[in-house]
Amino acid sequence: MNRAINVTDIFASNVFDDATMRERLPKRIYQELKQAANAGYELDKHVADVVANAMKDWAIERGATHYSHWFQPLTGYTAEKQDAFITPSGDGGVILEFSGKELIKGEPDGSSFPSGGLRSTFEARGYTAWDLSSPAFLHENAGGAVLCIPTVFFSYTGEALDKKTPLLRSMEAIDKQAMRIVRLFGNTTAAKVTTSVGAEQEYFIVDKATYEKRKDLIFAGRTLFGAPAPKGQEMDDHYFGMLKERIASYMSDLNVELWKLGVTAKTQHNEVAPAQHELAPVYASTNIATDHNQLVMEIMKKVALRHDLVCLLHEKPFDGVNGSGKHNNWSLTTDTGINLLDPGKTPHENRQFLLILAAILKAVDDYSPLLRESAANPGNDHRLGANEAPPAIISVFLGEQLEDVLNQLCEKGEATSSKEGSNANIGVSSVPKFKMDATDRNRTSPFAFTGNKFEFRMVGSSASIADANIVLNTIVAETLRQAADLLENSVDVEMAAHDLIKKWVGEHIRIIFNGNGYSQDWVDEAIRRGLPNITNMVDAVGYLTSPMAIELFERHNVLTAAELASREEVGYEIYSKAINIEARTMIDMAKKEIIPAVIKYTSTVAGSIQTVEAVGGDASVQRIVLSDCSRCLKAMNDALIKLEANVERAGAHENFKERAIAYRDHVCTAMKELRAPADALEMIVDEKEWPFPTYGELMFNV
Repeated sequence: MNRAINVTDIFASNVFDDATMRERLPKRIYQELKQAANAGYELDKHVADVVANAMKDWAIERGATHYSHWFQPLTGYTAEKQDAFITPSGDGGVILEFSGKELIKGEPDGSSFPSGGLRSTFEARGYTAWDLSSPAFLHENAGGAVLCIPTVFFSYTGEALDKKTPLLRSMEAIDKQAMRIVRLFGNTTAAKVTTSVGAEQEYFIVDKATYEKRKDLIFAGRTLFGAPAPKGQEMDDHYFGMLKERIASYMSDLNVELWKLGVTAKTQHNEVAPAQHELAPVYASTNIATDHNQLVMEIMKKVALRHDLVCLLHEKPFDGVNGSGKHNNWSLTTDTGINLLDPGKTPHENRQFLLILAAILKAVDDYSPLLRESAANPGNDHRLGANEAPPAIISVFLGEQLEDVLNQLCEKGEATSSKEGSNANIGVSSVPKFKMDATDRNRTSPFAFTGNKFEFRMVGSSASIADANIVLNTIVAETLRQAADLLENSVDVEMAAHDLIKKWVGEHIRIIFNGNGYSQDWVDEAIRRGLPNITNMVDAVGYLTSPMAIELFERHNVLTAAELASREEVGYEIYSKAINIEARTMIDMAKKEIIPAVIKYTSTVAGSIQTVEAVGGDASVQRIVLSDCSRCLKAMNDALIKLEANVERAGAHENFKERAIAYRDHVCTAMKELRAPADALEMIVDEKEWPFPTYGELMFNV
């Protein structure tokens, strides 16, 4: 970090946050704004005008000339339309204005973003509306700064066209049901339960000049060809290793940019694979954490370019080494600061915690296909279950302490003790003694309890965390609702809760697995337990419109049947387009780069054979090389012809699902068949003749 920078001075300096509003707004206006945000009151026009003017003045002081409604369409990225503050003054000049109406409502084109049939091309109207729970911020760029106002995005007919709207709905749903539970256990002071998230972000960094020589990285975000480098991650020397100077400089600038935006970037380190790294923030409410993670991904890319680097967020940019995900650390907290997922020192006595835990186990088991779908994207198909990421099978890790408590409940009818952590004693006098945790961790589990939160580890590195948290919030809201319905009608809440915990744990114990999730033994065991193994995005997306999903999301007013159908269609469309781009890129690279390079090289080898044999020399090695090259080249050309045909046939399907299935079953298969001989050729052809940088150059040239 630049030592001249004082973090406390710059933190949130580009955010119109609560402290700034207190300072710049009249007290009454501030109070009315907070009431509207917290209680859902309609915002008075006068209040909106005052807030807008204060926000405009604050932004202009910091160099802003434009404002924008910043929203998160179904692309998974963010979008914004920038408007200047200027208004003609009537005398040939301009004045700088920003009204409450402009703050509250925007009107981007509602048809040009993915809508899954909710909007036709000719039905263009869509609205953005200010999300009062997420503060406005300044996006600095080469042109100055833009005031960004976080908003929801919905159609003229009222359907959600974005990821933020259902996320906010899901937060209200779990708040409503969790409050019923805390009231049952005697809490009369809490007024709200909020889900909090900390999203650990993994990413790769490569040299920009090297990146620009790879069409596959430019167009697809991942390498579609590439033989393994002589060294990968097998030495484990990159993980937590010393940062290279260039990377350290990048991370320092990245932190500053994020801190100015109020993102609590805290942890940074090298990850397992060469050129792979991780950034982790401190927890925030789920809505803010989701906004922040979108900013993290955008700023990572922007800052990398300043250092002549490129940030890769694809889940599997390099074959043969670990891919990237983001760990979605999820917890439940009251507005009075009580973490409902904190088991305390004696979990066996914490009836409220055990009930919520049982409800989460039931939710994950009952709705595991939806949880799996929430982490589905084309890139994650290459990562999940690849002996690096969590498997595609959903299971829950609880650790020895909680598993023992639940076993006591099931076997004895009552839990009477909780395992405690032992004292650390490694036999070195200079190391201070401390108490270890009562349970180990499990990095192979897709949904692991880690002390006072659950870590959902399946989410892909390029994905919005909104999808995962929409599902998490809603499925837990549903099982908490079921619990509250039963307990509210019971005479003895404590005893009824005890019986319900025991019942649900017994019914859903199959979802608990504390072992090695990477092993084939677990895959076989999961089959015996009846747990689904949804290995690809196409299969996962179909669960969005299952009767189970429609009933769940409509019951809690999170997504309607029409909105779910639109998201299913968008999912199939995104998958098909992603695979189509990859396939066309492979075809382009094979035709224009690899095949010409190999032909040139084989011509050189053939000439060498003639020259050597003309003087009576032994050209047997050259003949072997020529034979191997020719064989691989023929196999590559055959695979290329097959891939071109499969792409054409897949694209001809008019039905979205059928098209996605065709790309998965036929195009992806043909892509693998094309890659195999091409990668074999890379190991044969003179590296000076190979048309683009190798894995070694990409991963070790920073």
